[in-house]
Amino acid sequence: MLDVRRLRLLRELARRGTIAAVADALAFSPSAVSQQLAVLEREAGLPLLERTGRSVQLTPAGQNLVRHAEAVLERLEEAAADLAEARSGPAGALRIGAFPTATRAIVPAALVALARRHPGLEPMVSETDPAAVAHALRAGDLDVALVHEYDFVPAPPEPGLATEPLFREAMYLAAPADAPVQVPAPRPGSEPAPDQGSVLRAHAESPWITATPGTLCHAMTVRACQAAGFTPRVRHQVDEFATVLALVAAGQGVAVVPQLGIPEHGAPAVALTRLLMERRTRVAFRSGAAAHPAVAAFGAALRAAVPLELATTEAKG
Repeated sequence: MLDVRRLRLLRELARRGTIAAVADALAFSPSAVSQQLAVLEREAGLPLLERTGRSVQLTPAGQNLVRHAEAVLERLEEAAADLAEARSGPAGALRIGAFPTATRAIVPAALVALARRHPGLEPMVSETDPAAVAHALRAGDLDVALVHEYDFVPAPPEPGLATEPLFREAMYLAAPADAPVQVPAPRPGSEPAPDQGSVLRAHAESPWITATPGTLCHAMTVRACQAAGFTPRVRHQVDEFATVLALVAAGQGVAVVPQLGIPEHGAPAVALTRLLMERRTRVAFRSGAAAHPAVAAFGAALRAAVPLELATTEAKG
């Protein structure tokens, strides 16, 4: 009989690429991971890994076993959901990952509703960049999370995970209000507003403020500018949008910010220009966990907490 815990290690190796990365993610030593995978190979009766020097690759049999492992782990999540519903409904710890703007604008109201309807739940929120969510969910560090994607940074499919749409929001070019840059006039017969490329190219020589490298927000700004025909000259790298807008107001550069990153009454000394691109937010969880009472309860609370101006814009999935 194949051991589920060892199947999980093999699945993580397929996703993370190295034994060291699996060990670091799951709080094992590399030698312990290697030993468990060796036992799994003996259980399987044929090689699952190919070792070349320090690198490890899955054999075709190993890759096929990972596909079966995904199905097994999904069914186990479904079983856990059924048991939780039969036992007590939504109760116990719920580990939640959320990116900063959602943590500020959406999550608090959702937690209030959750406490009112399901007092037995103990939600625990951790700010988590969407790029790190997949590994955290698969490793069991999170139970549910908010993730986002941009037009220029689509989210790749993540084996072992499922998502549901929550809302979408507009994106804006933020520039100092006292230093306007002239945007080329539209061609006769075109739309009255300038296109996104024109708006961005008008700031091709400006210093830019982006998120830190490795985040989806950083990739979004760089790729949007490159699609407009230039590479932004980055001066500051800041992840918190309130700080980004403060730097823009101080004349330190321009930036692309999402709707939720802008204060309710706007940003003083900052000119905001609506762009055509969007940010889309989804609720992510392990495959098979959609019906888990705690996950479902949090999803319902999130949907009730979405601001009205966003609630009607995410019906397309």
